[in-house]
Amino acid sequence: MYKKIGIVAILFTGLFIVSFTSVNSNKTEQIPASLRERKIQKEVLSQIISFQEYVKDTLFFEVSKEKVDGRSVQQAFLKSRLLFKKFEWAAEYFTADLTKRLNGPPVQEIENADLLEPSLARAIDPMGLQVIEQFIYPKYDTAGKKELISEVKHLITSTDYLISYFADHQFADWRILDAAKLEVFRIITLGITGFDNFLSLNSMKESSESLKSLRGILSLYTSKKEKTTLLQDLSASIEYLNHNPDFDSFDRATFITSFGNEISSGIAQLEQNLSGDKIKYNRMLRQEVSTLFDSDAFNVEAFSPGPEYGITDAKVGLGEKLFYDPLLSGTGTRSCASCHNPDLAFTDGLAKHTDVHVPSKLLTRNVPTLLNAALQSNYFYDMRALTLEDQVRDVVSSKQEMDGSMDVIIKYVSADKSYQSLFATAFSEKTGKGISSDQVTNALACYIRSLTKLNSRFDEYMRGNRGALSNQELKGFNLFMGKAKCATCHFAPLFNGATPPKYVESETEVLGVPVSAADSTLDSDLGYYSVIGVDSYKNAFKVPTIRNINKTAPYMHNGAYKTLDEVMEFYNNGGGAGLGMHLSNQTLSEESLHLTEKEKEDIIVFMKSLESK
Repeated sequence: MYKKIGIVAILFTGLFIVSFTSVNSNKTEQIPASLRERKIQKEVLSQIISFQEYVKDTLFFEVSKEKVDGRSVQQAFLKSRLLFKKFEWAAEYFTADLTKRLNGPPVQEIENADLLEPSLARAIDPMGLQVIEQFIYPKYDTAGKKELISEVKHLITSTDYLISYFADHQFADWRILDAAKLEVFRIITLGITGFDNFLSLNSMKESSESLKSLRGILSLYTSKKEKTTLLQDLSASIEYLNHNPDFDSFDRATFITSFGNEISSGIAQLEQNLSGDKIKYNRMLRQEVSTLFDSDAFNVEAFSPGPEYGITDAKVGLGEKLFYDPLLSGTGTRSCASCHNPDLAFTDGLAKHTDVHVPSKLLTRNVPTLLNAALQSNYFYDMRALTLEDQVRDVVSSKQEMDGSMDVIIKYVSADKSYQSLFATAFSEKTGKGISSDQVTNALACYIRSLTKLNSRFDEYMRGNRGALSNQELKGFNLFMGKAKCATCHFAPLFNGATPPKYVESETEVLGVPVSAADSTLDSDLGYYSVIGVDSYKNAFKVPTIRNINKTAPYMHNGAYKTLDEVMEFYNNGGGAGLGMHLSNQTLSEESLHLTEKEKEDIIVFMKSLESK
């Protein structure tokens, strides 16, 4: 049974900053905007109603029969999912929380996940199509009939909320196009990977259905001349998906570069041509991007505490000096760079670093890379810090890691002429008020944000350089995104746990990581459970990035595995379950991936192509 844990990220003040922009265009639109918006709203509402009617009249009818035909139930379920995919683009954009009731991850999620008040957190049971899937795949579960009927009833009831919302919700052109582009990104990162149909794997047909729906919507924004580009790209992509339905053999690299990127670029052009006022969001995936792989697609400041914490060259320079200064530690012997070596992708090459006071004593966890650390919503393996500033403060003050004192650090930098000058330049608006601990942590955080480097050979390939990856690396990418299921946790293109297409929430996983490669008993570290206190999160850890993975060994939160071959074997055998553990909340599929030695080698070769330059 497949399960995933989704973390409801805390959104910071900066995430809600919006601004109005007005764009003038001489473009003659096909129909008046108000009529088009109303037409699209009515079409979405009609699609939602059709979905509910089919679920009620067919799926519910099939699961309620005295003698259930498993094959008929599966067919009704697959048709229900196709009907959902028609309006997914709008439901996920306008009513994300409600839509989780229809197609959310099949595990408990956390409500009120406020790390400042963890006692308020409570688990919400999953519901919807992904939960239903587990009762009927790989075959119908007769013992679960009563629960299955209940889940289908929930699905029908939950759809009422969407109908109520879309019945009188006014659409706006700029939001429709934004939602359409995000749906293309959803297809690229989740749709073709089996993320939300992990067992039925009807991914290509479902993605085709989503694109058909978008084609109908986007045709209202294109003139006859423009139909030779965007709409043709959409039609070609639909044909490609329909002619290549097999999940394991599907060429995802070709689909993304030949179709997905072209379609999202076409929608981005429509957005640019659109006249009228628009709202610009401050989110990690920049609103104006053409593709997910644009060099500036991601905003490193999206999860900063607020506008005054923004990155500047002066702050980065100051932060770099602080990063290499051992006098920030209580012993005067350890700097940030002592554990985050630039030559090792800002890791240390050790399973666990040592206590700053007792060299024979090890810390509890492996040192993670700082490259691209800004591109996530939570920090530390247990997700306990919400910003890089929080993370810096935690490490500096940790008795085992640096045992530093902010009061002592402020006295030190305030008395140093070089630091005085750097702080005065970096925080000129605060000159005369003295150096503060917030300035120290912000400068270090800005330096870490500057370590965002999405410039690997993989990125070159996705940006048009078809010679950047070898055939073996492309095979590995297709396996990573498909048969091996790696991309259902390490989401492209960041390859960490920030969930596309909005990249607001960060995921944890329960893998069943052992004490070491030689000791297959479960590691005792409880991970995120120690922070949030919800049972289903015992032994759950943040999904780290696999970019620069060739330099960041050993692997896992405890450094249990020294090589990528060991890691691949662990995943191929079903994680902890494959080692004989019995974890009721393991989120990694317990089934073997059945990867051949050559396939595992290809995946490793691909992962090595993600090294930053």
